[in-house]
Amino acid sequence: MGLIRGMARTAVVAGTATAVSNRVSRRQADRWSQQDQQQYEAQQYQQQQAQQYAAPPPPPPAPVAAADDGPDMLEQLEKLIGLRDAGALSEAEFEVAKAKILAG
Repeated sequence: MGLIRGMARTAVVAGTATAVSNRVSRRQADRWSQQDQQQYEAQQYQQQQAQQYAAPPPPPPAPVAAADDGPDMLEQLEKLIGLRDAGALSEAEFEVAKAKILAG
């Protein structure tokens, strides 16, 4: 009977140790899970704050004058010269209008 009692005691001790070990492992896993969740939420909050207070994107660059503007400007100058030569514009008026065309 002593042998059976010894085996039974060993089984009880081993079973209790396993149960305690499993419980400790579950509690530790739960703590790590909570910490991971808190860290995730903190990161999400920081990202939201960064997006909220981020500077707006820079405006697109101004369009570059197309090559088609050259002949149009030339045509305007030719018309202006024609008006000056016809006497419709004085030399001063011609110079002012020419400066406006060249300035864009």
